[in-house]
Amino acid sequence: MLTPDERRVPLRPRTRRTGPQAVLFDRDGTLIQDLPHDSDPDRVRLMPHAKAAVGELRARGIPVGVVTNQPGLARGVLTRGTVEDVRRRVEELLGPFDVWAVCPHEPEDGCGCRKPAPGLVHAACALLGADPRATVVLGDIGADIQAARSAGGTGVLIPTPVTRPEETAAADRTAPDLLTAVRGLLNLPGGTT
Repeated sequence: MLTPDERRVPLRPRTRRTGPQAVLFDRDGTLIQDLPHDSDPDRVRLMPHAKAAVGELRARGIPVGVVTNQPGLARGVLTRGTVEDVRRRVEELLGPFDVWAVCPHEPEDGCGCRKPAPGLVHAACALLGADPRATVVLGDIGADIQAARSAGGTGVLIPTPVTRPEETAAADRTAPDLLTAVRGLLNLPGGTT
């Protein structure tokens, strides 16, 4: 597993009163449009409401992070440099995240970090000083939700065209988009989870 981003952004003062200790986002299909093995930062496009959703959390002092499987690293399709280039582009569009945790393995590697395993969630929470049981993972597929469950946390599924019907049926919480999911976590008007 790649070490979660060591250049962590200093945590902002906590002014929140309610909500999770941390919110972790899947990258592809959740924060940005899913382009398999995308190594071109110029092709990065935000998902609808991503900027507003991340902004709502930051405004309340809730740490935000990214947990992402990148098997293209194991396959040689991506390099650490290309993954870093995409990270930088995401942060140009959305601002800095408090932590990034990346799994470079293929599914058959059997690692403990690749979602649906809990390793990325645990690593991100350790760096944030957050209890995984008080952390929420937002994602677009069942592996994201299972990673949250395996870590003892909560997952919210935001279905996209790649989300399988059985993943939606198995999710405890769903939302039609990121902003609705975040507002639900914060008990704000317009939120459901």
